[in-house]
Amino acid sequence: MKNHVNNHVEVPMEIQIKTPIIEISQVYKTRGNRKIGPINLTVEPGYVVALAGHNGSGKSTLIHLLTQLIHPDSGEIRWFGQAYPDGMPADTRQWIGYLPEQPSREEDRLTAKAAAAFRALWYPGWDETRFQRLMERFQVPQYTKLSRMSKGERRKFELAAALAPHPRLLLLDEPSSGLDPFAWKIMLEELRDCMENGKTTVIIATHIIDEIKRLADYIVLMHDGRLLGKLEKDHLLENSKEMWFEGTPEEASELPGVVETESEGGLQRIVTLAAGETSAILEQAGIRPIRVRRLELDDILLHWSAGQLSDDAETYMQKRGAEQS
Repeated sequence: MKNHVNNHVEVPMEIQIKTPIIEISQVYKTRGNRKIGPINLTVEPGYVVALAGHNGSGKSTLIHLLTQLIHPDSGEIRWFGQAYPDGMPADTRQWIGYLPEQPSREEDRLTAKAAAAFRALWYPGWDETRFQRLMERFQVPQYTKLSRMSKGERRKFELAAALAPHPRLLLLDEPSSGLDPFAWKIMLEELRDCMENGKTTVIIATHIIDEIKRLADYIVLMHDGRLLGKLEKDHLLENSKEMWFEGTPEEASELPGVVETESEGGLQRIVTLAAGETSAILEQAGIRPIRVRRLELDDILLHWSAGQLSDDAETYMQKRGAEQS
């Protein structure tokens, strides 16, 4: 029997370093009465990209496009620099790990051990030692049929199986669904661990704000089938603030990225999504804010999905992110 332990398949170095992992250009897709597009997105290697958005915004459809469970009606997707309009070959698919929101029913009659042995045949990089360690850590029974597992047990098995081949691209669709708080913390630890060597790129579709805050390098916001942009998470948090200062309502409304204003006599309260520029302008005017508070990520995403992240604010954040990278 073939030994799959630690038999890692290496992606060519030029692909790991130079080539974007994912390039999506002008993609449209209609499923029933739902339509997504245009989708334009580039994902560089070695980062965690969170797909955020409300239910039905198009997150799962985008993940399905990236796994080729469905194909775009128009536009192009490239994986590791190559497009596969006629189907992704096995030697490319072996670099991709996938955790679906709903598990496939095809393996229901198999035990976890048998299902893992079957999957190992498709992944030359399957690491049995890593798989067994994850199964033990998640406390998943090896000889129980998948159909008889609890939702949480099945989720933990699927996660262990997705991580076992050391994928170069890991696609996670609502990974925490069904996990208890203890398993959720283990999942976060394992995902951070697989990112440490910089060889794995993760795209995670989630509505869990804490997951985004703990894991993501970049946030891609989906809203009503449209991709509103991709921003660096830390700079998004750093530049979204509530400020109080002494001035006039006119001065407050003219500041960049302002989405809310409130005036009490000479005291002005603003919420800005371009805090860096706003602070610089206030400093030049000799105005020192009395109080500054960072916005919570869920509030920022609400402003962003409502179209209140101005082009100036988005450009500023993208520029600042590029300068710091």
